[in-house]
Amino acid sequence: QVQLVESGGGLVQAGASLRLSCSARARTFMAYVMGWFRQAPGKQREFVSAVSWSGDDSRYADSVKGRFTISRDNAKNMVYLQMNSLKPEDTAVYYCAADGPFKRSTADNEDDYDFWGQGTQVTVSS
Repeated sequence: QVQLVESGGGLVQAGASLRLSCSARARTFMAYVMGWFRQAPGKQREFVSAVSWSGDDSRYADSVKGRFTISRDNAKNMVYLQMNSLKPEDTAVYYCAADGPFKRSTADNEDDYDFWGQGTQVTVSS
């Protein structure tokens, strides 16, 4: 069982930065692929980024490549999403998710993820 709690969301202007954090309660956190998803009003939840258990492999949605960076600290059971050059279209509820344990690849399909946080709101004004 994995419990996830996101934090760090807020209201910012376009061009600003935010860092989202996800705190995990899990006996074997480092065995899980960790991902970030987001859901904008009226839209389906979409993949943002994922990182492998070791942190060596990561993937990003095309819409955030070059602006967002995912990282993890297995010693602290934390996952982060650094978001730079934010745009109004980044406005959404952002969810942290865990896939595993012992998955070899970083999935971009939400159906692959077994555990989810409650989400944190990010609002970017123009």
